[in-house]
Amino acid sequence: MDGLLTYPLPGFHFLVTFELLPQTVQDVRFQEVSGLNVELLMESVKEGGENRFEHQLPVRTKYADLVLKRGLLVGSGIYQWAKNAFEDFQFEPVNLIVSLLNEQHVPLMSWHVVHALPKKWDLSAFNAEQNSVAVETLTLTYRYYNAIRV
Repeated sequence: MDGLLTYPLPGFHFLVTFELLPQTVQDVRFQEVSGLNVELLMESVKEGGENRFEHQLPVRTKYADLVLKRGLLVGSGIYQWAKNAFEDFQFEPVNLIVSLLNEQHVPLMSWHVVHALPKKWDLSAFNAEQNSVAVETLTLTYRYYNAIRV
């Protein structure tokens, strides 16, 4: 059993690396990542001559949007990449890697996200009655991802 983990992977120690230049050291740090979902879309086909059956046939896979949350940073390369898309309509698809890390910061499992483009950027509300960090949320659309088990 050497090298095999016998416990579930923790979901709080992770890293997001964009294949994008320029970027800062802070550009790999995110508070939350969601959207590593894949769904198999099905097509219904009715049985000919046997009306009580309906077959479900696989058609294609559909990937959910990837949502990244972090504290708002000044001078971020990722923000500039998204800003170029939203304001100047200049699109540069990038790949990125989401990795779950162990206590030595070594990836235990990773997901290689292919051909990501910014779809939405959102900033949390400002509230003078709360002592909270401004959080930016970046929603990305992408073609697919590959799971990489180490």
